[in-house]
Amino acid sequence: MIAGGIVPADTSPMTMQANSRSIAVVDDDELMRGALRGLLELAGFKARAFASAEEFLDSNELHHVSCLIADIRMPGMSGLDLQARLNADEIRIPIIFITAHGDERVRMQALRSGAVEFLAKPFDSEVLLETVRAALAH
Repeated sequence: MIAGGIVPADTSPMTMQANSRSIAVVDDDELMRGALRGLLELAGFKARAFASAEEFLDSNELHHVSCLIADIRMPGMSGLDLQARLNADEIRIPIIFITAHGDERVRMQALRSGAVEFLAKPFDSEVLLETVRAALAH
């Protein structure tokens, strides 16, 4: 589970260089955002965190992000709304959804719309890192 004291599986210089692509984290929960950003940075990724989908869309990072980790349920634009917007704008970013409130219908909607994974909170940090690596490999 994501928590303090996380040690990534591989922090060799080669892995650190290979992981230099930018990962965006969009989650309205400040603690989760910080924990995810810290985990990604420990694993050698460049990570940017955003408190809302709108903040991410308004940022200059949109076209520099190689993978997006987004919460499903957020005030304002939801994670699914963000996915729909990116799809409508033909912006292809691998999306990994995280949620504490997911159900099978929401999960299937996200995956059918192109999400690479849908993880229920709390999730294992190594599973998330492996999912990010797999998303970047495509």
